[in-house]
Amino acid sequence: MGSPNPVRVLALVKYVPDAQFDRHIDPATHRMIRDESILSELDEYAVEAALQMKESSASGSTVVALTVGPEQAANAVKKALQMGADEGIHITDSAIQGSDALATSRVLAAAIEKAGPFDAVVTGLSSTDAETSLVPAQLAERLGLPLLSFATSVELNESTVRITRDADAASYVLEADFPLVLSVTDQANEPRYPNFKGIMAAKRKSIETLTLADLGLTPEQVGAAGSKTVVVESAERPARVGGNVITDDGEAGLRLAEFILAQKVL
Repeated sequence: MGSPNPVRVLALVKYVPDAQFDRHIDPATHRMIRDESILSELDEYAVEAALQMKESSASGSTVVALTVGPEQAANAVKKALQMGADEGIHITDSAIQGSDALATSRVLAAAIEKAGPFDAVVTGLSSTDAETSLVPAQLAERLGLPLLSFATSVELNESTVRITRDADAASYVLEADFPLVLSVTDQANEPRYPNFKGIMAAKRKSIETLTLADLGLTPEQVGAAGSKTVVVESAERPARVGGNVITDDGEAGLRLAEFILAQKVL
């Protein structure tokens, strides 16, 4: 099934530290250092869900990838364009640094409203840096839209979206009319890998860059000033230490038992 009409879907993407590298916190600002960053892995499922909605709808459907972040965050949008998104929007402003989920959702909501009419806003389960899963619900509230969250499967109908949400003891089937906010889990689909054709095509696609002023927001509404949470202290995690090695010289079993008792495991 699908929509007989063209749909316009906004896929929200985030530029996050690559999980393959150790993460570090700036001791002065208590903010994560983002030198080695990539498109959030969980956001790839959001892009794929948006692309599938486009492909099951009428000709003329579009997918717009939208991100908020510093200059290098445009790379997250570029990856979405390589996957098949049609356009990109990059919100960047130094005042946004340090925004918590509440302030971030304020920026995103303003950007979505400026982006024009849409049928769905699709997000991942959470970002792989903060992992709060708060932004989809906050966006739905700010935009006054229904929220279909934690979708493990997505079905696009004529003017509605139906999802399955798998919980520990049961599965739920939920449905809402367009326009809506949708968040998908890593069980919803299998993100496509950008091929050579997609990579070359992405170079011809446009990315619109906007600032807070373009969205009608002020620095006082974002960053630390517009956030409700404050990081007061941070520290690097302790280095791992080597474990105790017991060499079997005939009394290894006894020493092992003594070690277990000392750790109060039994």
